[in-house]
Amino acid sequence: MTTLMPIFTTTSQDCSFLQAGPARTLYERLLQPELDANALQEARSFLDEQLVQARALPCEVPTQPEALLEWMRGGAQRTTEAYGQYLQERRQGAPRRYFSNRAHALYFLRHVAPTKLVDGAWLYGLLRHWQELRLRPLLRTYLEELGDGVPAMNHVVLYKQLLAQHDCDELAELDDSHFLQGAQQLALGHLAEDYLPEVIGYNLGYEQLPLHLLITSFELTELDIDPYYFQLHVTIDNASSGHAQKAVQAVLENLPLVGDRDEFYRRVLRGYQLNDLGVGSTAVIAAFDLEDEVCAMLERKREVATQVHSDYCRIEGRTVNEWLSEPGQVRAFLDALQKRGWIRRDEDPQSSRFWQLVQGDRAAMFGVFSSYEQQLLHDWIAGSWAPPRARGRHRRRAAPAVAEQAAGLDDEAQALHAALRGLPAQQQADKLIELMSPASHFTPAGLLATRLFNAYLQ
Repeated sequence: MTTLMPIFTTTSQDCSFLQAGPARTLYERLLQPELDANALQEARSFLDEQLVQARALPCEVPTQPEALLEWMRGGAQRTTEAYGQYLQERRQGAPRRYFSNRAHALYFLRHVAPTKLVDGAWLYGLLRHWQELRLRPLLRTYLEELGDGVPAMNHVVLYKQLLAQHDCDELAELDDSHFLQGAQQLALGHLAEDYLPEVIGYNLGYEQLPLHLLITSFELTELDIDPYYFQLHVTIDNASSGHAQKAVQAVLENLPLVGDRDEFYRRVLRGYQLNDLGVGSTAVIAAFDLEDEVCAMLERKREVATQVHSDYCRIEGRTVNEWLSEPGQVRAFLDALQKRGWIRRDEDPQSSRFWQLVQGDRAAMFGVFSSYEQQLLHDWIAGSWAPPRARGRHRRRAAPAVAEQAAGLDDEAQALHAALRGLPAQQQADKLIELMSPASHFTPAGLLATRLFNAYLQ
């Protein structure tokens, strides 16, 4: 059993055609267990640039902090009313608003993964100040993002399992823009002491209940994809006692009594606006084009499959190796397969000879395509075709994987307890906080450290 789960995985063939951009490079540097001074300086420069960009964006937050609670509750009410309207439309026969098919939903899960895999990271740096009561709402929020150390509730563990369940955890080809929000969160978390107002403002924005979270949860269930990660956020971000309420409480309790109160609040608003930078969830959903995704996936496969096919089969006068010999021919190749009847669009994919080569234990190309890639091909071929009976709805939880990870805590638990016994009280707290970083809180040692740290906040 692997006890240390990396944030995301790549393969050599995935990396061969990609150059990591600045956001991803910083994201990966800030996800190391130990950071050097250069990484922190890089994070500071990046964050300052982001705040300059955010300043130009519109801001819906009240100009007076005393109005925040009413604003937050009003926003939550509008969200629930809009969701009620959505449900009514669906009952009257409207199609899904977000996901055209299962492949679309899996595409979404992949492309928002860099953000979801650092859930709560913006609050990490506040742990060192656990004795300050005014920070307690924020600290409680961070610990709840970590599931209070329970594997089955840790948000990163849950999301990693969701990705793995659908073979979506290869993120190497994602565009750099999809790492920007995660890089912001990590930078805020590691520099929280210098950017406290911005951290509080970012938290205020991120913890409001958005309509897309409710719709996503509903439509994932329809597509037989476990919605639990998203349902969990619907409940804990509530405006009554959840993270949304704690976010407002944190703003009000941290406004200075001595000093420039207005400047502090202006910085809170800038932090809030950071939420609007980068590619958000609804933008990811809107960007999906199934045929483009299929072609891009096959183009990546082409780079490692140019000369591995036999030459006995010709399609439109060319061998498969000839079709794959140069970039940019994938779309024409798919057209040729359709002309020859190898692919029958808008029909059951089982009717297509090409699909029969891809799917099944005895398929000639078994193992060439991941489950996610097969879903892309399946839904592209199926098109407007739908099975006679809709997929059954059932929610699949990854309980066995969670239990297995929990069982692996024993060795690390003993080692951590032994290490703590040899440290003074303050260094014990520091050791626990170190293990609760975005780079390690989801590991067995990090989960145990979170449970032990909970005692400090009782």
